[in-house]
Amino acid sequence: QVQLVESGGGLVQAGGSLRLSCAASGLTFTKYAVGWFRQAPGKEREFVAAISWSGSSTDYADSVKGRFTISRDNAKSTVYLQMNSLKPEDTAIYFCAADTGPFTYYSVSEHSLTYEYWGQGTQVTVSS
Repeated sequence: QVQLVESGGGLVQAGGSLRLSCAASGLTFTKYAVGWFRQAPGKEREFVAAISWSGSSTDYADSVKGRFTISRDNAKSTVYLQMNSLKPEDTAIYFCAADTGPFTYYSVSEHSLTYEYWGQGTQVTVSS
């Protein structure tokens, strides 16, 4: 059974930092890309960042480029999202998702429908 568990969310002041973690289980012999998405109240879920299985390919939404960094430790089956210079508009529930498609060793996708497995989410609140 595949499980993705996010952690690291919380309340932080504008300009502060948080590091989110996404721990995967049930994917031991599978290569997968991981994406982070977020959903703010009253808004649709949106892409934030993604990383390929190899780690050689990453992608970011324009709104977070230069502030967020995605990385992974395959030995720990964990993907991280380092979020710096946080803004109130970053407030949302953050979800991680896994894509086990055939091209995930080197490539990533911004499209939520590409991802088969999802975590429950972790709340990030940035106060002004």
